[in-house]
Amino acid sequence: MALRLRKLSYALGAEVCDIDVAWPMGERQFGEIYKAFLDHGILLFRNQDVTREQHIEFSRRFGELDRHEALPRDRHPQYPELLMVTNEPKSDGSPSDTQYTGRQWHSDMSFTTAPSLGSLLKSYAVPEVGGDTLFANMTLAHDALSEGMKKLIANLHGIHLSGTRKLANDNTGIERMAEQKRINPPVAQPVARVHPETGRKALYIGEKVKRFDGMTEDESRPLIDTLVRHATRPEFVYRHQWKKNDILAWDNRCVMHQALGDFDETQLRHMERTTVLGAPSGYVVGGG
Repeated sequence: MALRLRKLSYALGAEVCDIDVAWPMGERQFGEIYKAFLDHGILLFRNQDVTREQHIEFSRRFGELDRHEALPRDRHPQYPELLMVTNEPKSDGSPSDTQYTGRQWHSDMSFTTAPSLGSLLKSYAVPEVGGDTLFANMTLAHDALSEGMKKLIANLHGIHLSGTRKLANDNTGIERMAEQKRINPPVAQPVARVHPETGRKALYIGEKVKRFDGMTEDESRPLIDTLVRHATRPEFVYRHQWKKNDILAWDNRCVMHQALGDFDETQLRHMERTTVLGAPSGYVVGGG
C-alpha cells in the first residue's frame, strides 16, 4: 500500500495519513517515510497514542539517538533519550526548567559538533489555544538569496551558543545560561551548510548565533538579523497547531523552528522529544 501524504503548507511539511508508528514496519515502508522526510522537511503523524518506549523505538529508525548529556536538566529522569518540553512545575513546586524551551529561532543541538539530523516531538497535553510552533524551510531561504549574498556567506561560520536568552518572566534563565556555558563551549558552524543526503545548500543560522568567527558582535549583528529575518518570511514558514498525540518529525539540517508563547500558561503544555544524532560538523571556538 502506497504511502498517503497530505501537504501541510506551500513551504514545507506533509502529514503521513493512516500510519500507526507503534505497529511493526518493514524496511520498504519506512524507506518511503524517510524519503518523504527528506522531500518535505517535516512529517506529521496524528493520533499517536504510543508509549515512551514506542516513541523511542520509532525514532531509532531515523538513526542513533542523543542521550542529551549536553542538556542534563531537560532530559527525562528514566529515559535519557527523551527531552522534556513542559511548563508543568517540578514536584517541589518550583518552575519547570523547560517551560520556555525553544522560544528562539534555532536548529536543535546546533551548538554541538554533532548537530541533530532530526527531532521527533510528541504532544501529551496542549493548551486550549496557542502554543504553536513555527518552522522555516532553510533550503528555500538559501535559494532565494541574491548571488552576491550567497558569495558573502559562502565561507562564513556562525558561532552557536547553547544558553538561551533570559525571558522577562523566566527566573531560572541566568543560572541555566551559566550552566550551559560550562557544559557546552561555543561551536562554529557553516552559515551555508550542505545537506549530507540531498546535497542541497541550506542556511544554518538562528537567534542562538552570537557572531561570525573572525568578526565582532557589532560587525556580525546586522547580517545575522538580516539572514534570520529573510529565512522567516511567511513564504518560507509553516505554523503547526498542536493536537494531543501528534508526533512531528523534522529535519534539523534544513529546517529551523521556534516555539510560541501565545497561550495561557496556567494551562498544561507537555511534550517530549527524541533527537537523532547527525554527522560531525563545525568546530569549538574560544571566548564565545
